Amino acid sequence: MLTFYITPQPQPRINYKGRFTARAKRYYQYCEDLKKEALINHYHVGECLNITFYLPMPKSWSQKKKALMDQQPHRQKPDLSNLVKAFEDALLKEDCQIHTYQEIDKMWGKTGMIIIH
Repeated sequence: MLTFYITPQPQPRINYKGRFTARAKRYYQYCEDLKKEALINHYHVGECLNITFYLPMPKSWSQKKKALMDQQPHRQKPDLSNLVKAFEDALLKEDCQIHTYQEIDKMWGKTGMIIIH
């Protein structure tokens, strides 16, 4: 099990006009950080993917709500499929080698991180 302390970012729609938006910059930075962490931890994506994405809770939430929602399923945007696409695109040239998605989760957490099982 590996833990990457990186806040997951969804894959945005990027066209010529939108390449330099703040969202696109965050996505490109996320890809670079993910590649560095994978290199440091000698992680290579295999044929089976089993990942949990933890998205940070908003700072505006009360401590009571944060305690209640910690480790609970994340049912808001970004979509799980966009998080997986961004993960695959950052670490693979072609994602055709993945044939099984075992358990892919999106949860609330105190901080953003990615846990690979």
